[in-house]
Order: sequence, then structure tokens, then C-alpha cells
Amino acid sequence: MIGIDESTIAAVALTLKLALVTSVLLMLIVTPMAWRLSRWQSAFKPFVLAIFSLPLVLPPTVLGFYLLVAFSPQSPVGEVWVSMTGETLAFSFEGLVLGSIIYSFPFALQPLYGGFVQLDSRYLEVSQSLGLNRFHTFMKVVLPLCRAPALVAFGLSFAHTIGEFGVVLMIGGNIPGETQVLSISLYEQVEALEYEQAHLLSMALLLFSFSLLVLLYRFSGKGGLGWNLSSR
Repeated sequence: MIGIDESTIAAVALTLKLALVTSVLLMLIVTPMAWRLSRWQSAFKPFVLAIFSLPLVLPPTVLGFYLLVAFSPQSPVGEVWVSMTGETLAFSFEGLVLGSIIYSFPFALQPLYGGFVQLDSRYLEVSQSLGLNRFHTFMKVVLPLCRAPALVAFGLSFAHTIGEFGVVLMIGGNIPGETQVLSISLYEQVEALEYEQAHLLSMALLLFSFSLLVLLYRFSGKGGLGWNLSSR
């Protein structure tokens, strides 16, 4: 029977932690932004959506390279981080979280944006006629009605973060217990010709990803995964 060593267990734990933290932060950031975008009418809207969707088409190494430059102590962002914490942002867990938020941003934004765009505006009109302000309308009407897109956004962000490789390798390196996530551990095992262990991890990731997608499709119903790149 194939055993799982401690470094692999540590990589699994770190990956799950990274995915959870990234997904929660993304939902807090993206939800109000997606709502604002769905209501915004402007000639610049396609350009804004294109910027937010760049991680979908950019090679991960390109994004990872520019993030590595931005996180270096010589950059304004990296310099501020060093002055606040005394540590570098690159090759740290915090750097992985920030990079993962940027890399997985469109996977959270698009389902929510699609759900908000498809929301019947009559619900908002009724809510306003009952005296609810915008904040309470959003919290008590919009979010409950868009529960499925929100679950899809969280699930896709979580799954996408678990599968990251190029970006996390560029900005986090391969430090066991600190920045070595599951995808990097798998790559290391393949390089070391430990194919049985690599096969075990690959099958586990495959089954996890497939099961999660099945659940997301069940939650999303007829609307698919709410993947909407329109610029309404």
C-alpha cells in the first residue's frame, strides 16, 4: 500500500487553508463589486470587465512574474509590506493569498455578475416600495435570490485555488510547510520519479474536482455555472 509522507500531508493542509482563506476573502471583495458592475451602464464597462477577466487568458507564469515583481521589497507594495511586518511579501503565505485572490478573481466575479444581471428588477422595485433602503434590499432580497450563483462563485474559487501551479510557484517558491502547496508537491514527486505517489495525488485531485463540479451544477440548476462574460 502506498503511504503518504508528512510533507504531502503538510502540502494538503496548506492548500486547503489557502483555498479557504482565498475564497472567503474573494466573496467579501467581489460580491459588492459584481453587484455594482451589474447595475453600471457605461461605454467603459467592457474594458473594466476585460481587465478583471485577464487571469482567464493570461499564462499563469506571466501573471506570476508580474506579481513577483510587485511583491519584491524594491516595489512600493513590497516596501510597504516590509515596513509593516519586517518580512517580504514574496515567498510567504500572505503573498500566496494575495496572488491567489488576483488569479482566481474572475472565477468568483463571473458567476455573481451573471446572477445579478439576470435578477428581475421587479424585486428591487417592490423592495423599494416597501421602504427598504439599498443596503437592506441587497442583503435581504438580492443575496437570498442569488444564493446559487454565490455558491458557484465560492466553489469555483475554492477549486481553482487548489489547482493553482504557475502563479504560486512564481510568487511562493517551494518551501515545505510554508509555500509548498499540493500542485507543487505533485510536480516535485514527478520530477523525483515517484509515479505511484504522484498517481495517488492526481486521482484524488481529479475525483475532488469532478465531485465539486457535479455539486455546483446541481446547485446552479438550469443556469449552468452562471458563466456570463456579457457586458450588459
